[in-house]
Amino acid sequence: MDFISQDLLNYCEQHTSTEDPLLQKITRETQLKVLKPRMLSGHLQGKMLEIFTKMINPKIALEIGTYTGYSAICMARGLSKGAKLITLDINDELETMVRGFFKESGLEDQIDYRLGNALDLLPDVEGPIDLVFIDADKINNEKYYDLIIDKISSGGIIMADNVLWSGKVLVEEGQKIDKDTKAILAFNQKIQEDPRVENILLPVRDGILMARKL
Repeated sequence: MDFISQDLLNYCEQHTSTEDPLLQKITRETQLKVLKPRMLSGHLQGKMLEIFTKMINPKIALEIGTYTGYSAICMARGLSKGAKLITLDINDELETMVRGFFKESGLEDQIDYRLGNALDLLPDVEGPIDLVFIDADKINNEKYYDLIIDKISSGGIIMADNVLWSGKVLVEEGQKIDKDTKAILAFNQKIQEDPRVENILLPVRDGILMARKL
């Protein structure tokens, strides 16, 4: 979903700290070798994740959905010494590529990369968790949330990507809704009605929902 013109987007990127060679490499390799390269976080969102991580200063951060490692590296760059990022992904076919990028970043000691179904892995993730970024299959967003909310520290932040779903969340009366859109609508409403958090939906890229645990 294009919220602003390409010219304005270019202007925003020109006034955002430069994407370094490693992130440019990850973008290029993802576009050349991996299906659905649009799933990559990209320059603006990546820098936002890095800065938010620095602001929150988590001891433990969690990412659900590693993909090719772009967002994980951005978040890991925001970690203080001794902090760690746990990142989960189900696609073991990308493991060699992703571990290579993590090694090249110099941050592999702070990144705990775990492969498997997140629904199976999350019960073994110990809290308290200070920052979570959810960017995996949208059908399971509510389940991910339910599995982590009690592990989030007071004041901790949960961020979920793609919550505007290319504008499909704006449903007209009588319109048929696909299962992914239904799941996103239900997830967004769940957060809105959860008294344990305060939240804001940001129109960044495809929408990021941020919830702060009270």
